[in-house]
Amino acid sequence: QVQLVESGGGLVQPGGSLRLSCAASGSIFSINAMGWYRQAPGKERELVAGITSGETPNYADSVKGRFTISRDNAKNTVGKITVYLQMNSLKPEDTAVYYCNVNAATYSRANYYADYWGQGTQVTVSS
Repeated sequence: QVQLVESGGGLVQPGGSLRLSCAASGSIFSINAMGWYRQAPGKERELVAGITSGETPNYADSVKGRFTISRDNAKNTVGKITVYLQMNSLKPEDTAVYYCNVNAATYSRANYYADYWGQGTQVTVSS
């Protein structure tokens, strides 16, 4: 199985910054993509930023130019890999629970890629 552990959320004033981290570990055979989603109260979960195995990032229009997704430089087929979300110029509308997502195959099913989710971390932007 794949375990995801998130950290870095909290309360920040508008215009401030936070950095989220997500460490993926377990019997990971290969990772296809990693990303961050968020869900605000009363709203559906939405993709914030994603990064492929080739390290090509993509962003929601609402966060372009403010958020940066990155991953460590370890190879795809390692036991642990970390993805980061650097969030700058935060706005109150960025308030949400942020979830890490990994699309990966495990050693037990090397040809099958599944989505794994972190437990979520709260980000609150308020003065």
